[in-house]
Amino acid sequence: MSMQEQLTTQLRKTQRYFRNTASSFSEEDSGFAPTEEMFTVAAQVAHAADTLDWVVEGAFGRGWDMDFEALKAKAKAVTSFTEAMAWLDRAFDGVAEVISESDEETLQAPIPNDQLMGGMPRAGIVPSIVDHTAHHRGSLAVYARLLGRVPAMPYS
Repeated sequence: MSMQEQLTTQLRKTQRYFRNTASSFSEEDSGFAPTEEMFTVAAQVAHAADTLDWVVEGAFGRGWDMDFEALKAKAKAVTSFTEAMAWLDRAFDGVAEVISESDEETLQAPIPNDQLMGGMPRAGIVPSIVDHTAHHRGSLAVYARLLGRVPAMPYS
């Protein structure tokens, strides 16, 4: 299996795990947040989606957008769980496409702007995506429990 196939497989598993946890929610849950200042269900998903786009742009595009307040506001502006999940799927598709279309030399090359991730190889975005997505999947599992639900086993 090529490096591209291995990385893409890891991305698709992460996407599936996130979707399994998110299956606890419906559109009616979009606005739920444990406290007023926290992300809503929709914003948690939107933030995860936006971060995928952000990481690809940071590693393969123009570089890192370090305006975290604007990024947070962008996620919080999403009020539909359905729309946020569609964004997440598009974002995973985008990362998988970039990885699949990159040759091994490009994937092993250091991220051009080492402002974040210390100049690690571009392929290093995949474990970072897995970790960040797991963090927000865990948050959503807590949200589900606060709503009296048992989140689905993510690893099925």
